[in-house]
Amino acid sequence: MKKFLAACAALFLFATASAQSLPPPAIAARSWLLLDANSGQVLGAQDPDMRIEPASLTKIMTAYLAFSAVREKRLDLNQTVNVSVNAWKVDGDSSKMFIEPRTPVRVQDLLYGLIVQSGNDAAIALAEAVAGTESAFADLMNREAQRMGLKNTRFANPHGLPHPNNYSTARDLSILATHLIADFPELYKIYSTKSFTYNRITQPNRNRLLWLDPTVDGMKTGHTQAAGYCLIATAKRPNGGNGERRLISVVLGTESDGMRAQESQKLLNWGFLNFDTYKVYSKGQPVLMPTVWKGSLDSIKLGFNRDVYVTLPRGSNAKLKPVVERTDPLVAPIAQNMRVGTLKLMADDKLVNSLPLLALEQVNEATIVGRAFDSVRLLFQR
Repeated sequence: MKKFLAACAALFLFATASAQSLPPPAIAARSWLLLDANSGQVLGAQDPDMRIEPASLTKIMTAYLAFSAVREKRLDLNQTVNVSVNAWKVDGDSSKMFIEPRTPVRVQDLLYGLIVQSGNDAAIALAEAVAGTESAFADLMNREAQRMGLKNTRFANPHGLPHPNNYSTARDLSILATHLIADFPELYKIYSTKSFTYNRITQPNRNRLLWLDPTVDGMKTGHTQAAGYCLIATAKRPNGGNGERRLISVVLGTESDGMRAQESQKLLNWGFLNFDTYKVYSKGQPVLMPTVWKGSLDSIKLGFNRDVYVTLPRGSNAKLKPVVERTDPLVAPIAQNMRVGTLKLMADDKLVNSLPLLALEQVNEATIVGRAFDSVRLLFQR
């Protein structure tokens, strides 16, 4: 174990420090958070767990479930669905796609109407197409939120119009945005569309950063009187020879449309200018091979089921060190992808990131003789 840690320490001589050591800019919002999507690290935040009314940011979950239905072939992009009177009559005149009752509309057009035009009517039409009713769709939204680990989120409708049981937080919304981008990269491209025309009415995307910053490719605006002006913005920029990195900013409760764009841009620029993201492990790369007892193999490869990145402040001279925590002994059977420990990335004795260490292979039980032999050997290990 000591040799392993020493070898890893030699590999991780990147400039690093805890993200909290870099003061973020002043952001004129009730709550905000900046996330590096590659590493999953929060680079800065203010009241990220404060419960807020998500307004039209709710539609990100609506889109996620609609995208899921398309992927699972429960909906087809070219399929047409009828518009109910319920969808046509929805409140919010400034956020409509202007679909008409009993008029068939393509699913693809509804997705553009939902995402680009922020249509409340499109949200209901998609909800009814996926689940039959708004209430059934809200149940699906909450089930998905629970699966994603959104601990402080609840949805009451697919569009985000005010309701006491419609709430979320900056942290939860950043997780939701990350899931949508990662799980549906092709359909996510709709979020970069600057305008969409339906029923001979052209409406612009309300995300001003699509015009101001060419690296921004999404994501969603929201506004109600109680919520203020909100924006989840995300951008990809070169990562100093290490490919591209994506940042996701969540800015909630600003005073104007212009301010939510301005503060989001400020936050994204701060993150890109002051941090770098490094790939430290590849998916499936063995990082440790400890002994397995009573198993069909003598040792097991441990690592991660995804590429692992770490985000570090630029210009620091601290060293990043991995620290492994696991329970010994490891006794078979061990299933592939079973969590068998934790790898903590430390810098200056501060935790930078904590990652579940997984079994990269399956180890079955040994024969009766093998298990008996290892049982004796284990007596001398204690």
